[in-house]
Amino acid sequence: MERYSNLRGKAFLFLFFLWFLWFINFSIRMVFSPILPIIEDEFMVNHARASSFFIFLSAGYGISVIVSGLFSGIVGYKKSIIFSLALLSLVTFLIPVVHNFLLLYLFAFVVGFSVGLYIPSVIPLITEYYAEKNWGKAIAIHDTGAATGILASPFIALFLLLFFPWRGIFVVFACVCLACSVVFYFTSSEVKISNPPKALFKDIIRMRSLWLMAIIWIFGMGANLGVYSIAPLYLTKELHLNIGYANTVLGISRLGSVGVAITCGFLIDRFNLRRVMFLVLVITSVLTILISLVSVKYIGIILFLQASFVTGFFPVGLVAIAKTFNREMRSLATGIILAVSNVCGSGIIPYFLGVSGDLYSFRLGITILGTLVALASTLVFRLEELE
Repeated sequence: MERYSNLRGKAFLFLFFLWFLWFINFSIRMVFSPILPIIEDEFMVNHARASSFFIFLSAGYGISVIVSGLFSGIVGYKKSIIFSLALLSLVTFLIPVVHNFLLLYLFAFVVGFSVGLYIPSVIPLITEYYAEKNWGKAIAIHDTGAATGILASPFIALFLLLFFPWRGIFVVFACVCLACSVVFYFTSSEVKISNPPKALFKDIIRMRSLWLMAIIWIFGMGANLGVYSIAPLYLTKELHLNIGYANTVLGISRLGSVGVAITCGFLIDRFNLRRVMFLVLVITSVLTILISLVSVKYIGIILFLQASFVTGFFPVGLVAIAKTFNREMRSLATGIILAVSNVCGSGIIPYFLGVSGDLYSFRLGITILGTLVALASTLVFRLEELE
């Protein structure tokens, strides 16, 4: 396959389509957060039980990114992405029939599993389609699909709730997903890793850099999706805002994230990757702590700043993974790191924040999380491959 040497014309159109696929995937995953207060009230569950929903969502995601990392290169990245979209379409069609909260856990697991198949396949696909000099920009632009999905999810939920009950939101997403899978089939080429090295998994998990990167990603993910997941509960139950206003604040808080993510993509192609990564994490840690300290009057401003800076971590982190691991290891390493970070960062951390909300306050849990992000940022200087 001949690589695109720049990001113009067909190269940009294809990248934009991949961006839209990631946007849809992430929007489906994140739309549960803005409607969580409605689900909590309908099923009459407490904060901890409602927040534990994200453990199943993240567990499904975590398992699937490892599965995808192990087999997508052999099966083919194109086939893996099509299967991801088709499965996601099927499960979102079925969610409206769920009337038992325990069964909703199962569907959350499958949603997470479907979404998780995508990213370990698309990152190697991007590095095959685009020249290495453009990896930072291409990966950063693609990753803004997630940032935009987080930004748009509250507004999508509020808009669709004008016409449907919360269950109808998933039918709309299912139709979009199905259409995307058909378009992707006709517009992409297959990429496979032939003759993958034996004992690759055993070799990777012994690498010190893998686990350092995983720890950094856990707290980066926790500061992003962990805070985002419980923010509607924090704003409505502890700060006593109504759900419409809370979701508006949550959505607006993500407006700056897309610009910061793209900016970071250009910065890492020009400046020291390690320093950019460290700076983003330190600023994120300070702003995360401030979320728990400021009054309701300033909460929107701090959420905006925190969401903007934490989003910059992900394109930086993905490029760091791409540069740390070679071509054969890249997909599997991405899968393992995303699996661990999602289960812990966007599953277990929201659960503990929910427990903190039940036992004492959300503020205490958020303060502890911000402190741990600051400590994790120092591990960036232990990654020798980024020198």
